[in-house]
Amino acid sequence: MSRRSGQNGRIERKGNVLYARFWLDVAGSPKRVYKSVRICPISGPGSLNKFEQKRRLKEIIAESGANSVEIAQQAEAVNLGTTFKEQSERWFKEVQERKRKPIKPRTADAWSTYLSYINTKIGQVPLSQINNLTVKDFVCEMAAEQKNGKPRFSPKSIDNYVQVIKMVVGSVKNEKAERVYPVEWDNNFMDLPVIKDQRRPSFMADQIDTILGKAKGKYAALYALLGGSGLRIEECLALQVEDIRDTVIRVRYSLWRGKLYSPKTDAGIREVDICPALADLLRNHIGDRTSGFVFQTSAGKPLGRSNVLRRSLHKILEKMGHEKCGFHAFRRYRVTYLRKSGVREDLIRFWIGHADGDVTDTYSKIKEDVGFRQRVSEQIGTGFNVPISAVELPVARIAPILYEVQYAANA
Repeated sequence: MSRRSGQNGRIERKGNVLYARFWLDVAGSPKRVYKSVRICPISGPGSLNKFEQKRRLKEIIAESGANSVEIAQQAEAVNLGTTFKEQSERWFKEVQERKRKPIKPRTADAWSTYLSYINTKIGQVPLSQINNLTVKDFVCEMAAEQKNGKPRFSPKSIDNYVQVIKMVVGSVKNEKAERVYPVEWDNNFMDLPVIKDQRRPSFMADQIDTILGKAKGKYAALYALLGGSGLRIEECLALQVEDIRDTVIRVRYSLWRGKLYSPKTDAGIREVDICPALADLLRNHIGDRTSGFVFQTSAGKPLGRSNVLRRSLHKILEKMGHEKCGFHAFRRYRVTYLRKSGVREDLIRFWIGHADGDVTDTYSKIKEDVGFRQRVSEQIGTGFNVPISAVELPVARIAPILYEVQYAANA
């Protein structure tokens, strides 16, 4: 339904009475109905002159909402009759295939899980009825669920699910790209839980020393690189031998479920400088290999993220008496260490793979000054003791496995 410029209506005589005639959108009707509303008698008590008749005509049209975009959109929303589940399926397919910023596989996996749960609750509800009250009931039910005597969903998880609901509802647009369901969301009314004290574990330098002391072979090299570079685990596992250039690491891909994709954002494609000690460790780890993944199995396949957690890191943390956590704890350590060492924020963002913070960053050429970057990296080091080598038992040489790279376009 396109945005209408408005209508003036007309005055019609029926017997001794004048009526206002105009078109009105009505929910449940695919077409507008022609309304007739009494204005006044032609003569006698209650009659109006021509100027007053026209003024009353305009008042009646305004009171009915005949020219209201909101009423037109609401009527269209009801008439479409689309359920939340039907639209969520269309939306989920579109966000993966669109040309501008298609979502990454990891995000798709998460949203698929969210929608699977959401659709069991409100999947059959018409989109026209998904509003603050509907979502409030959904949030209340979510917050009440328990697992093993504890809340099943954290405040952050509930917020993530609700954000997906909002995106699905807002994804329906008419031919002029205007929202068909213009819901004004009210988080207070929906009683969304407040997100605070969110768990963001980070390692200390002595803890990384302990982890490296207990790690074996390739795992020691992997953890040292995570803590000494701030790379995301998916970026580390996607590294290939040719990406290591002395003290410069070229980040080109991200690995998810055994396939290579473009990094999380455009800023993810970058060069990360490491200190000489860490570069020596990587060279010792790679040995005389000239191709293949830097961190791979004996069969030449890249290491699996969950396998490394289960078989190595979590076991080490358990022996240390440390709570289980993921690889991001290394990344948080690196960012904290860089800031404590006084490294410029624009250089930190470049190394970490975050977008420029403000317009000023776009003028900075520090990321292009390789010599300066390498000097800074060498001066600050890692903050922990980098092992001299991480030698493993030799394995039989095999031909490298070729992987098809899955590219995702970024705006």
